[in-house]
Amino acid sequence: MATTEAQWMLSVGLIEKDVNGDTLWVWCYPSVGSDLRQVLLRKCCLTQDSRHFGTFVFGQFSRTWYYISTAEVQEPTALAKVTHFSVVVTSKDFNPEKYAALSRILCRMYIKHGSPVEMMEAYITVLTKGVCPSDENGPFLIKDYDVRKAYLTGSVKDVVSQFGMEAIILYTALMLKKRIVVHHPRIEALLEFTRALPALVWHRKDWSILHPYVHLAEPELQDLKTCPGYVAGFVDPEVSNRPDLFDVFVSLPDGVITVSQSAKDAMAMGKLHKDIGHAIVRSAEDAEGSDSRLIKDISTKTKEVLATLAALASECEDSKVTLEALKRRHFPPATENFLFHLAAAEQLLRI
Repeated sequence: MATTEAQWMLSVGLIEKDVNGDTLWVWCYPSVGSDLRQVLLRKCCLTQDSRHFGTFVFGQFSRTWYYISTAEVQEPTALAKVTHFSVVVTSKDFNPEKYAALSRILCRMYIKHGSPVEMMEAYITVLTKGVCPSDENGPFLIKDYDVRKAYLTGSVKDVVSQFGMEAIILYTALMLKKRIVVHHPRIEALLEFTRALPALVWHRKDWSILHPYVHLAEPELQDLKTCPGYVAGFVDPEVSNRPDLFDVFVSLPDGVITVSQSAKDAMAMGKLHKDIGHAIVRSAEDAEGSDSRLIKDISTKTKEVLATLAALASECEDSKVTLEALKRRHFPPATENFLFHLAAAEQLLRI
């Protein structure tokens, strides 16, 4: 019987670009809904005016993760009328390295055989047995791809190194479940940066907030707006003119973080933030420290904050924090404000 991880897979599909320059969705198993299919065609680099093929992209739409590997048909094969193609795997789980490895295997099968039959057989074998043969580095095994590794692959140290003390803005926004939008014209840079951010709030282990590759297309924006808080990546610079989409805007090329006017009150910083920010920067600057160490150090600070919140809740009726209880503690204004909004984010606030 397949492992649970294998059973999270939903479909495998194929997009082709032919010698006439037309890009078409040509095959899938078992099926992909029409809305998701349109999104996948938009994500696929074959539909864009670009010479950068061979890329791997991932993201999610309507709570379904997609992973797309693109290959160029170079040597003479059975794919005589195809110049490039993309293999698309959809799944319920976040694990880019796992699906990059699987989709590369499926790409090689398609180039070799020129038919999706072998791809479908390999997909079913993974689905039922958690394994499929590969012509490089041994067989593909689902069990080799622990989700914890996927969570730790993004570099929190790189995030802190780039923004220093301003990383506390990202931490605060994530703690309060705010909407973070990140812009970079290069997809690869966008994917690498955004996937690291949920690790700043490791206690939640929630990568469902990650939407690393979003277009300014209405179906995608409507899907994004159904999420109470998120980390969303855009290559289109026009997103900076859409304040309805973000509380915090990150321009990666410029190295600038901007808090929107509407979020300034909730995001007000004080001594608590400064202390946490210094702790984060000190840990990141430790040359011998790993990303895991940094995440652990940040988690320690987070646990202290959550312990304060839990202590407050235990004093209140229904274990829900009230503004009156907060005021009785005589916290500094910025700390009181942060704890109030954090209680709301953690569903510990009684209004």
